[in-house]
Amino acid sequence: MPPGAFPGEFEQMVLLAILRLGEEANALAILRELDDQAGRRVSRGTLYKTLDRLESKGYVAWTQEEATPERGGHARRLFRVSPDGIEVLRASRDALHRLWSGLDPVLGRPAT
Repeated sequence: MPPGAFPGEFEQMVLLAILRLGEEANALAILRELDDQAGRRVSRGTLYKTLDRLESKGYVAWTQEEATPERGGHARRLFRVSPDGIEVLRASRDALHRLWSGLDPVLGRPAT
């Protein structure tokens, strides 16, 4: 990962939602997870643009399930975070932890 190439806040949320969902990480489930866990309601279009961007960066890959009658004959894409995506999340988390370190007194919370 090039220095300073951290994903943006929403990209990180999408990556984390995919990780939380595991094998069930389809677009609708990701949207629900973002709403339930982060209080972030987004459109499908916004999500798909972000997923495409994450795929072009090599952080996300997807497979397509077969179409089923229950889904009106439509196939569903299942997303997973790539090893590079895991690494960029780890690097971002570590950098943020270093920046947050020691700021509890300034932010009005007791140190842990």
